[in-house]
Amino acid sequence: MTDRLKWVDGFCFMGETASGHSLVMDGGIEHGGRNRGARPMELLLHGAAGCMAYDIIAILKTAKEDVRDLWIDIEKTQAPSSPKVYTSINFHIVITGKSVSNEAVERAIKLASEKYCSASIMLGKTAQMSYTYEIQELI
Repeated sequence: MTDRLKWVDGFCFMGETASGHSLVMDGGIEHGGRNRGARPMELLLHGAAGCMAYDIIAILKTAKEDVRDLWIDIEKTQAPSSPKVYTSINFHIVITGKSVSNEAVERAIKLASEKYCSASIMLGKTAQMSYTYEIQELI
């Protein structure tokens, strides 16, 4: 199956992925939408963050690190005029676990951001990408 995007009405679109999952995109009320779904540019960022998170978790699990939770806070800036591409993006990766080593996290971020995460590598062609992290120790 191919990915498909279908116009619903106004500025609302329903997407169906090749893997059979659905998603809704819509514009904000201020732009003529009805705010029924995420904005396309938001999905682009979340896709890249999801790609990074997937790779980081896979690398840390392979390294036998005891990771219990992970989230990524995304800070970004966009060009002031159209096309309003992202000009800088920072993924702040927060990892919770037991005795998770800084070295393992730094290695996982480096591998994900430079080798495995196609989405963030692609965004890096137009935006200055940066990655910060913190490890929260479980007691």
